[in-house]
Amino acid sequence: METLQRTANRGSVSTGPYQIDNSCKFERDNSESIVTTNQAAGNQKTWTFSAWIKRSRLSYDWDNIFGAGTIYMMFDAEDEFRFVMYDGTTYTLETNRKFRDTSAWYHIVVAFDTTQSTASNRAKLYVNGVQETSFQSPTYPNQNDTFDLGGQGSSANWIQLGRFYSGSRHFSGYMAEVHYLNGTAEDADAFGEYDDDSGIWIPKAYTGSGYGTQGFYYKFDNASNLGEDSSGEGHDANSLNNITAADQSTDTPTNNFCTWNPLYAMTYPMTISEGGTKTTANASVAQWQSSKASMAVNNGKWYWETSNFTELNTFIGIQSADVNLAYGNAYSWNLPLNDNSFYITDPNSRTESFATTKATTDVWAIALNMDDGEISFYRNGTQQNSTVSIDGLIGNGPYVAIISQYASAGTCSTNFGGYNSGKAISSAASDANGYGTFEYAPPTGYYALCSRNLSELG
Repeated sequence: METLQRTANRGSVSTGPYQIDNSCKFERDNSESIVTTNQAAGNQKTWTFSAWIKRSRLSYDWDNIFGAGTIYMMFDAEDEFRFVMYDGTTYTLETNRKFRDTSAWYHIVVAFDTTQSTASNRAKLYVNGVQETSFQSPTYPNQNDTFDLGGQGSSANWIQLGRFYSGSRHFSGYMAEVHYLNGTAEDADAFGEYDDDSGIWIPKAYTGSGYGTQGFYYKFDNASNLGEDSSGEGHDANSLNNITAADQSTDTPTNNFCTWNPLYAMTYPMTISEGGTKTTANASVAQWQSSKASMAVNNGKWYWETSNFTELNTFIGIQSADVNLAYGNAYSWNLPLNDNSFYITDPNSRTESFATTKATTDVWAIALNMDDGEISFYRNGTQQNSTVSIDGLIGNGPYVAIISQYASAGTCSTNFGGYNSGKAISSAASDANGYGTFEYAPPTGYYALCSRNLSELG
């Protein structure tokens, strides 16, 4: 089960004519960024930037999509989108609405053209195909103003993806299908369209010819060079800062994968990072802390893996989407990795004992069978418990993945299939539909939690 909004793309409902295979994960904590090459002098009055964005952390000051000299765009500490231009005077477009859905892919287009006679046409912002018009005290540049972007001769003139132009205030999340057109101002419909079946905004191939002397197109499809330009202009990035092949992801606007969701109002939430796949408990909070997943299910058979534990004081399991409690309260079916029991807290307080060795290097997996109301746990590819019923779980469905750790700065990483920040995968396996990249093959009939599978099986 998945909720869709026209204004927040969550991946394909119908598969659509155009597919995006890869994205690039950026992480603020690792200072990850891609700095583009400064080519010959370009157009400093007219350009377009288009990118699909999926955020993974919220309420960070200056969560920068890119900085380019005195032009930059970001999400601010209130999660509003802000586009800033400076040429001795500061001009700003700051939205009234907030962008806080970390389960959504947003398509963001900025069309810039100071040659326009109408001030509001000199900087236009589109989100998911709709032009934004509600801003907080907007200011527009003067006609024929020039700005750093498009110039030459200073490292501040070119686009630096994922950070402020000074090299700080990095972005956390994913970017896909990044276009920069120098010398051409395009509307959003050059890059996307409304799906006939669902009505949501989906990507389409850009067929224009407006890349210009500095433009580029990043598909992130070459893991050995995630800054490779696919525009035909040969404008590869000249610097990948802490970006490696491991940052390539298959979580994209046309196949959106489950991640941990910071919007769940947990009493004691964990810190979420690495594209929404890594959780960290706060050592100063002497409580069990939890995170819940972004995709909920009522039916179907689903599989995910958890690894890279710093300690075994960890619970993994499922919980009803309509409650937000740590492991020790009702409503959860959990595997405690530091114990030899499985727990389901319902009116009968059921437990099932088992015996196995455990290590922080293990890869633990959950196989959730919502069709038959059953759950199984796997350690390094081998089932550990008998398949047990989840009937009687308190709370209303649908159900989501949950993870809990105690206050010791414990961390672990969960691989829902779109991006893996945990233990390096040595024997990549996908589900029967070819989706997800896991260490161990999902059991027969079980699938990765992603939008393509959910549209077919969920």
